Amino acid sequence: MTQYNQPIGGNDLARFSGPNTFMRLPQASSLEGLDVAVLGVPMDIGTSWRSGTRFGPKQIRSESAMIRPYNMANGSAPFDNLQIADIGDLAINTFSLADSLRIIKDSYDGILAQDVIPMAMGGDHSITLPILRAMAAKHGPVALVHVDAHADVNDEMFGEKETHGTVFRRAYEERLIVPDKTFQIGIRGSGYAASDFTEAQGWGFRQYPAWELWQQNLTEIGSLIRKTVEDHPVYITYDIDSLDPAYAPGTGTPEIAGLTTPQALQLIHALAGMNVVGGDLVEVSPPYDPSGNTALTAANLLFEMLCILPGVTSR
Repeated sequence: MTQYNQPIGGNDLARFSGPNTFMRLPQASSLEGLDVAVLGVPMDIGTSWRSGTRFGPKQIRSESAMIRPYNMANGSAPFDNLQIADIGDLAINTFSLADSLRIIKDSYDGILAQDVIPMAMGGDHSITLPILRAMAAKHGPVALVHVDAHADVNDEMFGEKETHGTVFRRAYEERLIVPDKTFQIGIRGSGYAASDFTEAQGWGFRQYPAWELWQQNLTEIGSLIRKTVEDHPVYITYDIDSLDPAYAPGTGTPEIAGLTTPQALQLIHALAGMNVVGGDLVEVSPPYDPSGNTALTAANLLFEMLCILPGVTSR
């Protein structure tokens, strides 16, 4: 009988002690036997405004010690059916964005070669481009659920083609994603031009701006996404700045009037049953939220994403 890794329980060891792994899971030095690998990408050299996301994975892990293994809202129990471990942080080159993106791509090639589902803690959003390159090499162009305040479809920033604000233009150009199965949810704020969002609509991206979602339940949108994508491999990228700064101030590029945390959960719960092949939670910048609430929210969203992975059963 398979013995699945379990988070250390709060009644077995005080939550303020123990390993600084995600949910105090075992740390694995090998991918052998794993179904899911949680990893950190501690990087902020791709950001254009406030830095600090290099500290994101460490604080997300710290705040995740509060999370228990059973999801009371939807009955999911990911640790009862999947072998999950924290494999630590990727050794990025903190002095070179280009080299760091290469390291991420190469690392993901190795993870995906073992048929392990990677779930990443960022780091700024530039980490998603090399991840999608590896995903497309493994699965072909993937469907994409992109939850974010920003569309991240700039052509360049300060002359650079690969930054946290250019990810999804590059992904579209390189055919890493399926345009009509790409969903951008929560985008908002001011722009450089009137075409900031509409150009991507012309590519086939389906967009749900935050101002159309205020006070709405996102379950219906999640259900529509699930029906549209069907069993196509899908990648979920969750930028914490999709949430209103009242809920998540610790981020590099905050925008007012965003999603609420209940809406975030509604959306993720409604995606259950999809063929999720990977995901990330990015742009947590601990220096801008000394309370730790942003990282706590991020840790919970990552747990919620674990709860909808293929193979997870409900109690």
